Amino acid sequence: MANPEPSDPLDPVEALERLGRLSLREHCMRSLLQTVADLAGEVVPGDPETSVSLLINDRPGTSVFTGELARACDESQYARGYGPCLHAAGTGEVVEIADAQAETRWPDYTAYAVEQGMLSSLSVPLPITEGIAGAVNLYARKPNAFDEASRSAAVRFAGYASVVAANMYAHEEARDLVEHLERRVESRAVVERATGMLMERHGLTTEQARQVLARVARYADSRVKDVAAGLVRTGELPGDGDPAADLLEGTGP
Repeated sequence: MANPEPSDPLDPVEALERLGRLSLREHCMRSLLQTVADLAGEVVPGDPETSVSLLINDRPGTSVFTGELARACDESQYARGYGPCLHAAGTGEVVEIADAQAETRWPDYTAYAVEQGMLSSLSVPLPITEGIAGAVNLYARKPNAFDEASRSAAVRFAGYASVVAANMYAHEEARDLVEHLERRVESRAVVERATGMLMERHGLTTEQARQVLARVARYADSRVKDVAAGLVRTGELPGDGDPAADLLEGTGP
């Protein structure tokens, strides 16, 4: 059975438009980078396998990939601590291996890659934000798979993808901050409600009620907000004979 003919490459303009149509609210960073990897493989002719590798505070990892060849080549580089995708992400330079069988850089890596079926590759930097850099990696099963047109398309696409990824990172960071602040507000509201319950029920001052919650939390090896939430939910403090008893009986400070 004959191998299927490689599909025609996607127009880089269309690829950029697809990226531009992505809604950040409907994606996380991983799903966005998977789209980047998928589109990168469509932009460059020859149906290469692709991946997006990341360096987060100099620690490498493959975020997404489109095939086992890409995954194996990336992970081989991480295990060695060097290779074209790490060089591209770390230096911001485009790195091409035209013919892996003749490549003299990273000889042990390229020997392994050839065994896996990789005969040429192209790694294009994908800067995202401070402390996070990446590379779009394209792996081909034939030598000299990338010409000037495909290199230009890959570089142009990666440049735009880095902007989208940076926006996604900023969006997630802002969303996480909002969620953190909302949790703090909710926690504070629960503690204040529990404090009010203790003040009304036992005739305590605000400070005494807070001390009760703190002592019960220590006794129960829990957090004040969890003790407060339990009191609000059940109307009871956990345990009997706890260190808060003196205050509850009015004999404490």
